[in-house]
Amino acid sequence: MKKQLLFLLTIILSSNCYSQISFYKGYFIDNTNQKTNCLIKNIDWKNNPTEFEYKLFENSVSEKATIKSIKEFGIDDISKYVRSTVNIDRSSKNINNLSNYKNPVFKEEEFFLKVLVEGKANLYLFEDGNLKRYFFNKENSAIEQLVFKSYKTSNNKIGKNNRFKNQLWNNLKCPNFKITKIENLDYQKNDLIDFFVEYNECNGEKNINYEENQKKDLFNLSIRPGFNSSSLSIQNSVSSSRNTDFESEFGFRFGIEAEFIMPFNKNKWSLIIEPTYQYFKSEKEITNQSVKADYKSIEIPVGIRHYFFLNENSKIFINGSFIIDFSSNSIIDFSSGTDLEIKTRNNQAFGIGYKHNDKYSLELRYQTSREILGDYISWSSDYNTLSVIFGYSLF
Repeated sequence: MKKQLLFLLTIILSSNCYSQISFYKGYFIDNTNQKTNCLIKNIDWKNNPTEFEYKLFENSVSEKATIKSIKEFGIDDISKYVRSTVNIDRSSKNINNLSNYKNPVFKEEEFFLKVLVEGKANLYLFEDGNLKRYFFNKENSAIEQLVFKSYKTSNNKIGKNNRFKNQLWNNLKCPNFKITKIENLDYQKNDLIDFFVEYNECNGEKNINYEENQKKDLFNLSIRPGFNSSSLSIQNSVSSSRNTDFESEFGFRFGIEAEFIMPFNKNKWSLIIEPTYQYFKSEKEITNQSVKADYKSIEIPVGIRHYFFLNENSKIFINGSFIIDFSSNSIIDFSSGTDLEIKTRNNQAFGIGYKHNDKYSLELRYQTSREILGDYISWSSDYNTLSVIFGYSLF
């Protein structure tokens, strides 16, 4: 069964699910200021792009455009990027690599800056791995970096250069703004977006807040009932006459899954945790005695999931999890001789499934072998499970 599941996963991955990322209505402006309406491939870039893929028509061949030939591009009601040559400070915030200098070290570079807020004052973001830098300008002024820098002081402590607060206080005035408002700002996306939106509204300007148009539903809570087909065998290295193969048994499982969707790459990645109740019961006859297995536990799979979008309403997913198992009042009961208390160890699980309308799901999941007699030197065991899981998202 394990080989069959791996075969299915290979087929899904090799197919590459060509429609997982769609082309959306958008535009670009080239170096001659000509605007072209088109369809742009939206991959929800985590790092600022240097190129993008587009089609002039739905059925036309896709083409690539680069930062050298494009001044601006956007996807309608979703995102916008503008090319700009700016001074950027790339000082590390890693404690082991902190600079000894308080002031930023600027270098001139050319980027597609992501527009976060557009209005009388504009807010931009540049992201490259763990590096995040925010930029701004007011009306038609030059775009400049909002400066924040961590550095190492002379007494070997961590200092913070919060010059961005002075930049905002000096450049973005509003009668409603108090100095405490600036002092309480953090160099974080949500804080800065709220500030720029409030400034534009204070000055009677309309805002375009592109972050509001992004997917806000980044958390799903689902109930996950299903069926397990589990097999168990136990072996004794001293007395093989006590070896028992309980074979396969069907059982019920019930889980509650919390899914935390990563806010990048078109929401294709998520972290999952799913506390689940499961049980296994079986009885066998061996060498003139009966042996009963009564195994109940709470499994806590913690893992990662990846989606392949088929269309707006359908997607396939694969996931891998590390399972922490807590057995409760579980025992291998021999009609004669010493019983064995079940104490389990951890294992892994791999699944493939389908989700419809972000509401209903069906998953086939395979668990690797789990040791359930880990406290006994002379005993070993092999517990395997294949699950069919139905899901319904509450929100």
